[in-house]
Amino acid sequence: MAGGADGHGAAVRLLIDHRTVYRYEGPASAIVQVLRLTPRPGDSQAILRWRVDVEADGAIKPFTDAHGNLAHMFYADAPLAELAIHVEGEVLTTDRAGIVGAGEELVPLGVYLRSTPLTTPDAALAAFARTIQHESPLSQAHMLMESIHRRMAFDPDVTHPATDAATAFRLGRGVCQDLSQVMVTAARLLGIPARYVSGHYAAPDHPEQEAAHAWAELHLPGLGWVAFDPTHGICAGEGHVRVAVGLDSLDAAPVRGTRRGGGAERLSVQVHGRAAPAAPPADGAEPDLFAGQEQQEQRQ
Repeated sequence: MAGGADGHGAAVRLLIDHRTVYRYEGPASAIVQVLRLTPRPGDSQAILRWRVDVEADGAIKPFTDAHGNLAHMFYADAPLAELAIHVEGEVLTTDRAGIVGAGEELVPLGVYLRSTPLTTPDAALAAFARTIQHESPLSQAHMLMESIHRRMAFDPDVTHPATDAATAFRLGRGVCQDLSQVMVTAARLLGIPARYVSGHYAAPDHPEQEAAHAWAELHLPGLGWVAFDPTHGICAGEGHVRVAVGLDSLDAAPVRGTRRGGGAERLSVQVHGRAAPAAPPADGAEPDLFAGQEQQEQRQ
């Protein structure tokens, strides 16, 4: 529980491998992509190495967005029938009981009380939020996370990337994107600044689990930003790698862009995060995280 311990857990070295492939019916031109794929170092994570490769000719320009995310703009040189983006890195994480801290705020906290089309509540979600009451903001935040974790089942087959929080709450199920946006929406209704987080999670009991992940951060008095993972019902810990934040899933999307033509597209995403072995392999190279695995159609 956030704020429940004075010390921090032992550091864990996580290996991340993230591949995104767009396939178009025909050549697409004027491709521009915003890549929010690079984590920032912080008190809970040190970036040992990190690389973003776009497997196409073009220009890549780094920038920092309004939320402080490390991002890149990619401009393709020529029409493409396929665009592949590969991210690989190593992060040293520490369990800080979910506490991210205050940090340097590039925008006023009030911005994180705003609703977006994906985080606009309906009457049912607003009524639910009103039931989460506690004199301690930290306890209230935990109550909110635990209530969403109990009420909403993880189900990858009922929602899609454009599903808003109110719809997911009404369905009572969804993926991590949906549970996180429900928590962000409800927290804002309670007057708590909240933001959506995209990143990776290596579960301690499933060290080779493939998953892109998402959770929520709430800004609490005396603590600053605290990370809550309603999908797993825990505060973010040493298994979480924080990559980008935003007002909602669209704002913190790992890859988002535009193109001209190309017809329909098929998106394939494969993300693998796991704890590194205690000692590297004898030949000094890390094992291939995707050996013997087929790419799967996934979304965050």
